[in-house]
Amino acid sequence: MDAQMAEPQDEKYFARMNPQLPISRVVNLIPEDSQRLWSIDEPEARRRLLAGEIGTVLDIDGSFALIAQDGERVVLARSLDRPMRYFLAKAADGPVLIVAERIDAIVAELARHGWADQFHPSYTRMVPAHHVTTLRLIGCPDPNPVHRRFFDPPRATLPKDLDLIGRLYIEALYAELRRWLSVQDRAAPIGVPFSGGIDSGAVLLCLYKLLLNEGQSPAKLKAFTLSVDGDGDDARQAHDFLSRMHLEMLGEIIDVSSRALDPLRAVAVIEDYKALDVECAAVNLALLAEIRERYPEWRLLVDGDGGDENVKDYPIEENSELTIRSVVNNRMLYQEGWGVDSIKHSLTYSGGYSRACVRSYACAREYGFDGFSPYTRPSVIAVAEAIPFAALTEGSHERLYALKGEIISRGVRAVLGLEMPIFPKRRFQHGSVSAKEAPRLFPRNEARYRRHFETLHAAVV
Repeated sequence: MDAQMAEPQDEKYFARMNPQLPISRVVNLIPEDSQRLWSIDEPEARRRLLAGEIGTVLDIDGSFALIAQDGERVVLARSLDRPMRYFLAKAADGPVLIVAERIDAIVAELARHGWADQFHPSYTRMVPAHHVTTLRLIGCPDPNPVHRRFFDPPRATLPKDLDLIGRLYIEALYAELRRWLSVQDRAAPIGVPFSGGIDSGAVLLCLYKLLLNEGQSPAKLKAFTLSVDGDGDDARQAHDFLSRMHLEMLGEIIDVSSRALDPLRAVAVIEDYKALDVECAAVNLALLAEIRERYPEWRLLVDGDGGDENVKDYPIEENSELTIRSVVNNRMLYQEGWGVDSIKHSLTYSGGYSRACVRSYACAREYGFDGFSPYTRPSVIAVAEAIPFAALTEGSHERLYALKGEIISRGVRAVLGLEMPIFPKRRFQHGSVSAKEAPRLFPRNEARYRRHFETLHAAVV
């Protein structure tokens, strides 16, 4: 039976639909209005999960965190761009599965039932992206979940032709933006958090051309650039980019004080303590707070998150666990981490961007924005995975780091007919502040962030 999941206030309905199961065997706290399904409705999506036909799950378009149940079998799946957590509580009449976007929502639900003493943050689990997770609620002890991959693109299948690779990549990016735009309110303005970098630059140019091609006004498009204390290289870079493209009318600088940067608040919002993600979330929260202050009704944001992961544009030297061989030879390493079958896979957090997506999703939700990144869509990732990175780089870090600019610029030229300026990579948190202030504002103190995270639920545990 494909039963409707029970909300806390709807336990009688759940009991009527599932008379053989204890009340509240499954509690779904994921907001129904947060699902963004483009081509099918939620009941059909749940039917596909239960059917076990993995190929049909990949065809679920949009942003989703879905749960479906058939007796003791519960299946869960999410898209890469958003979190989905669960916690298995013990009640006198059997196990109770609580599913939510956030850890604090799970804590509140446990407290509501008088089960708070069962909680510890490390007992929560993150559904890994690109997998269907199956649990069986059969009581003590409950078996481990089973993960079945529904997105498994072939790797390194494209030739060493950067013009072809670039064209295919930007075609996929443009197509995903077009599909997203087709389900949006035509009157709604669209904002792009914009640094002038490669990923946000390609998104902005694709959206600009898309609006023109679809007969919509590009005047509803705006590029928001954060500047902290009136400084930061991103503001200068964004101005340079827009000037070269003759799109200065799209730009808007968002000035905030460094006092608005609060890494500890960011820890609470993203419920994580990894230093780079905390720093990124801190500046993102400052940007979104000011946009919300200026534009109370603004809803749509499109960003470039996930672009670095697709084209493997991270400094390998900063992570002692990585080598260029591990980066170019492991399937979707930056998107998913080491994988669900790896010892290094975090059950609490997942891995790679599957973990880091919270820095965008939770921050946007905090201020009532509806965010989207085309770089997280399977069709775009599939092109990226088909790039023959090992053959193109031949073990050279420098060649790997140069690839992204070459691929994107050639693709934009071929698909959009534009000469896009390419600037060196810079992290969001470093480009929004002055270079001399960055070490003071972002001291990379992960131990401090971890301690603060532990205090968030200290009263519970």
